[in-house]
Amino acid sequence: MRGIRAFVGSAALWALLAARVAAAVEPVSMAIAIGAASILTGYLSYSGAFCRFSECCGEERTLNASALKLNLEAKLFGQHLATEVILKALTGFKNNKNPKKALTLSMHGWAGTGKNFVSQIVAENLHPKGLKSNFVHLFDQLQKWIRGNVSACGSSVFIFDEMDKLHPGIIDAIKPFLDYYEQVDGISYRKAVFIFLSNAGGDLITQTALDFWRAGRKREEIQLKDLESVLSVGVFNNKHSGLWHSGLIDKNLIDYFIPFLPLEYKHVKMCVRAEMRARGHAVNEDIVTRVADEMTFFPKDEKIYSDKGCKTVQSRLDFY
Repeated sequence: MRGIRAFVGSAALWALLAARVAAAVEPVSMAIAIGAASILTGYLSYSGAFCRFSECCGEERTLNASALKLNLEAKLFGQHLATEVILKALTGFKNNKNPKKALTLSMHGWAGTGKNFVSQIVAENLHPKGLKSNFVHLFDQLQKWIRGNVSACGSSVFIFDEMDKLHPGIIDAIKPFLDYYEQVDGISYRKAVFIFLSNAGGDLITQTALDFWRAGRKREEIQLKDLESVLSVGVFNNKHSGLWHSGLIDKNLIDYFIPFLPLEYKHVKMCVRAEMRARGHAVNEDIVTRVADEMTFFPKDEKIYSDKGCKTVQSRLDFY
């Protein structure tokens, strides 16, 4: 924004210089030039016009809930819980003009189940440039990094990948930014979004899904209440979760624990079809089946869930 303001000032300056030159030639030209300078300055000074030249924070930008819903339903497979909770959480948060704290989402599940993919979808729906936005940030030096970015854009999005590889206690450094403070060192963090991605808890999620399957119940019958408390307690007591004995859990600062269920054979095939379409190819069901059949599944006896989710679909499809 500072750069745009500089541009506005320089544009007006050049217009006024042109006006002075014109004055030496003809008074009418002087009037026209001054008028042009005024119009240019006024146009570029209007906040909406800034965004034509540089990415704007868009703190007051409304969330298109319908577009988010379509994105999740069209691109995320086998994750009815994640779709439902994320849509509910983001819609409620963005509709609240004065939230009391930052929105914090903790996403859990095995690799390849869609956690990273969903974080990209969320980023794209909050900031049009998605992960390339100046206001969407991946993990770096915690406190200094967060403080600097929120001061530039109150609705910044912070994504912490591989939380389970983070040393216990480190994440608590950001606790003040997630808490119910109006300001921290003169900066409000209440409109920011924090997303944690972790493989921790994947075993608990899989066991619940497996229990439902063995009982003859559909995975779509699994509700958030079947997993959220188990998940929060599980990662709190897991030394390798990145949230072991964390004050973020102890003080209830994580708004939602979002489980990502293990993917079945049918979901892998859906991923293959989506990847073929993304590459501009017609869907070939023979290839879809062959790629899905190459994946390995667990448990050993039932072979229900893909052990890598959809993570290797792209590389396997390359062979065809």
